[in-house]
Amino acid sequence: MTTTAPDLAKPLHPPPGTPRAAATLVVVRDAAVGIEVLLLRRAERGDHNSGAWVFPGGLVEPGDGQCHALCAGIDDAAASARLALPRGALDYYVAAVRECFEEAGLLFALDAGGAMLNRHDAAAPDIASWRQPLHRGERTLAELCARHGLALAMDRLVYFSHWLTPLGRAKRFDTRFFIAAAPDAQLASHDDNELVEQRWLRPADALAQGTALKLMTPTLKTLEAIARFDSLHALLTWARARRDIVLMMPRLAVGSQGLRPVTPDEPAWAELGRIDPEGCGRASCEIRPGESVRLSARVIRVSANNGSVMTGPGTNTYLVGGGAANEWAVIDPGPLDAEHVDNVLAAAPGAVRSIFATHTHPDHSPAALLLKARTGAVVHGRLALHPEWQDASFAPDRALAGGERIALGDAATLRVIHTPGHASNHLCYLLEEEKTLFAGDHVMQLSTVVINPPDGDMAAYIASLRELLAEELDWLAPGHGFLMAQPRKALQAIIDHRLRREAKVVDALRDLGPAAADALLAQVYDDVPQRMHAVAMRSLKAHLYKLRDEGRAAEKGDRWSLID
Repeated sequence: MTTTAPDLAKPLHPPPGTPRAAATLVVVRDAAVGIEVLLLRRAERGDHNSGAWVFPGGLVEPGDGQCHALCAGIDDAAASARLALPRGALDYYVAAVRECFEEAGLLFALDAGGAMLNRHDAAAPDIASWRQPLHRGERTLAELCARHGLALAMDRLVYFSHWLTPLGRAKRFDTRFFIAAAPDAQLASHDDNELVEQRWLRPADALAQGTALKLMTPTLKTLEAIARFDSLHALLTWARARRDIVLMMPRLAVGSQGLRPVTPDEPAWAELGRIDPEGCGRASCEIRPGESVRLSARVIRVSANNGSVMTGPGTNTYLVGGGAANEWAVIDPGPLDAEHVDNVLAAAPGAVRSIFATHTHPDHSPAALLLKARTGAVVHGRLALHPEWQDASFAPDRALAGGERIALGDAATLRVIHTPGHASNHLCYLLEEEKTLFAGDHVMQLSTVVINPPDGDMAAYIASLRELLAEELDWLAPGHGFLMAQPRKALQAIIDHRLRREAKVVDALRDLGPAAADALLAQVYDDVPQRMHAVAMRSLKAHLYKLRDEGRAAEKGDRWSLID
């Protein structure tokens, strides 16, 4: 989504739902306990922002454009280039400075000698008296600067983030966030009108208070970003070097705590944009076992109640089909759970004619038995080369090799793609009409899949991922989690992750070898909780076998070494 500079010729009060240009200034300082940030508590006004702890900020006003000639350190051309706007971006900088002065009493301005304003200056009392007239619109920041010979210290502000209020909110703001070190010789003081309390807090301390400190989503995410740094210098150095600032527009969705914004880094975000494009907030941001979710005219998802550390929120079963014939296929019937089968059949708008398994692990295929018994559907799939960890009950009526194109009534076509790696018999199914890949466990949304030899094969897994990069895909429908957008990006990220892990295996062999797998595990998976090391051992062995088969590592007894 692109944005444009604020058009000052437009009405000051656009229709509800139209984003209004705004700016926020995150003021930070070094303290003995680490970085502290200034937070102000909003007065109770009867809206969803009431009582929230926020950073100083507010609307871009028409008078802000009068201050361009008073800005030191950056002009409108440079500001507009930084904010990726054609013009007028300096208005955001000015608004951030003005709002910080009105709400928090901190004025980022230089005196006639080029020094930052000091609370001990003779003019300080008069300057402070301008706060309320500025807030009421009786005076302008340009007039204040002219009166006292001030220049606005815009080089102190660092562009930090860009937030757009979700669709569905009556009041929407297109807000640019800036960050700046607090002026050393000034004291913050809330205006005691819109803001009724202030606190300097370490970001980690603010976050640790949970719901006791009401934080809106942009505030929360900003604090999380700042909390990663242990000094103001490190934070500002990082912020000044950033060139990856993208628009963050949360989407409203229903969760266990009611309606809430969902940010782009959350699993449900992409799916919400597809199934609730108008932002009405009717969709869920959580996978709810047994609940049917209409993903498109051709696709419905029902998740099994088998969530765990290995299966995430539960195994997804997909119904695919529709059209005039109203015939449906089931992809991944799920675990042997009669209630789940009841839920799948209740969600099916028409007759279930076909069943497809992506692979035969116990959370994906066993329910084929119950589903076939109740529908007479034809079971499609492939048997694994090794019996360990497999569903022994699976018996396909039609064995698939990969490459088949199967029509599901008159509405949908599945193309079968053999993707060995996680399992030797793993298949993905491409819904050609929607360019959606039902990925089973080839791609997991919130974690990497386990590659468990002998049926799992790391070399085959990476090769399968690379082959999928050549497919024209719009969506991934994983076996666990929500729909995933940007399939190529997701697939490449998995490849890159596996190769980085492989590089750690090589480094560990170089550092420790000859060494047993147990010794290698601690170094290779030092970023994985120890409770998961038994599972990680399976993938470690898959990496070692890949290196062995490529002639890069050797196994002698129970010890591994690197071949130079």
